[in-house]
Amino acid sequence: MLPFFLLLLAGVILMALRFIQLRRALLRARAGEQQCRLLLEHSRDAAFLLDAATLELIYISPAAQRLTGHDLAALREHAARLAADVPARLQRWRDGDTSRLTLLRDVALPHADGQILALEIHSTIVPAAAGRGVTLAGTVRDVSAAQAQEAEREQEQKRFASMLSHEFRTPLATIDGAIQRLVSTSSQADEATRKRYVKIQTAVDRLLAMIDDYLSPERMAAIGRERAADGIAPLALLQQAGATVPASHPVQLQLDEDLPVKLRCDVPGMALCLKILLDNAVKFSPPGSTITLSASLAPEGGVALCVRDAGLGLREEELAQLFEKGRRGSDATHPGAGLGLYMARAVVEVHGGTLHGHNLPEGGALFRIWLPLPV
Repeated sequence: MLPFFLLLLAGVILMALRFIQLRRALLRARAGEQQCRLLLEHSRDAAFLLDAATLELIYISPAAQRLTGHDLAALREHAARLAADVPARLQRWRDGDTSRLTLLRDVALPHADGQILALEIHSTIVPAAAGRGVTLAGTVRDVSAAQAQEAEREQEQKRFASMLSHEFRTPLATIDGAIQRLVSTSSQADEATRKRYVKIQTAVDRLLAMIDDYLSPERMAAIGRERAADGIAPLALLQQAGATVPASHPVQLQLDEDLPVKLRCDVPGMALCLKILLDNAVKFSPPGSTITLSASLAPEGGVALCVRDAGLGLREEELAQLFEKGRRGSDATHPGAGLGLYMARAVVEVHGGTLHGHNLPEGGALFRIWLPLPV
């Protein structure tokens, strides 16, 4: 009998230990669920679970009511309407279309106060598991403010392009009118003079065409908004830019080995930006001095493109106003309207990047373009 009682006692002890383990696991699960609910309730984005068969909300976080101003009943109605395409999406997924597993949608939904909200809905199909069917899990984010900022940025770019186009067209129109008058009144001019007139007229036409191609409001607004997927290789971009430097200044290229194969950017826009920086480097450094063009991965992430010269550098008291419209350095002896650096920074900023200039301890100035890398 004693062995039997010992075995029975051991079984009871094991069952008790197992019960304690299960209870602890249950308490941990409940604590995790409570933490998850706290996160969802205090998140700015609304989370939801939708029954893919009935299109009914299983769960939606309180953030949805704060976001839209609607009560739960109204949210259920909106969810059913927005989920009208779920059955077709589910069927395509079952047929093997894996692109339908996770989707990102932009929708417009009226707020309870009548204002239209721009929402971004990210949803994923969750396959059926024991005790439940297929569900749709996701989040809803209000992107109204971001879209408004994007629209304002685009308007600012158009205003900038209109101003810049006007600044360039005004002197070109004067030159164009003058050269046309010279051509019409130069019947007695020799052949060499007439050829020079034609060359001037051709150059004016080419500059006007460049303004139409690169500095129209629509063109500037498009820079950074729709960039080519492949872009340009960093080496090719620097080589093209370096080729514009006159023979009076040797150009040295420096590139990191771990650079991305392609930079996603508006190639003509970035080429124009680098040309402006290189033209300044030529103007403000002595003939024969080397100009260095470099590209490297930035410590903060992204890519850094730098133009370094061996001139006298920048006046420290003028650094803060370096990129202001119409600002020209006190050492400037070349003609200009003070728009070059202003335009260069504008092009970089619509790419989501930055442009800064500073002096080097060993002498000369360095201008650094920072561009983000796509995720």
